[in-house]
Amino acid sequence: MKRITIDGKEYPCRVTMGAMLRFKRETGRDVSQLNSTEVADLVTLLWCCIASASKAEGVEFGLELMDFADMLDPDTLKDFYDSMEKEKADPEKKTGQPTS
Repeated sequence: MKRITIDGKEYPCRVTMGAMLRFKRETGRDVSQLNSTEVADLVTLLWCCIASASKAEGVEFGLELMDFADMLDPDTLKDFYDSMEKEKADPEKKTGQPTS
């Protein structure tokens, strides 16, 4: 599981069904329609992933989307999506199990 630091606080971050539902509620679009060249979509999905993972783990995450975006630096956003791409390229690393 990834950990993301925002404003000096570390939060859990992972894609969950709750994150996908949050994205739909925020944007009116399914996550499968995410535009990877649109910064608003990328920031919104990351916020949804942190909010959902925090809720699941009982971690307090009280940042509204715009407050979150104001504190998010571009490198953190890039690192999150780079790590997702690496997991797609190497599914064994994600699960720890060989794929067949």
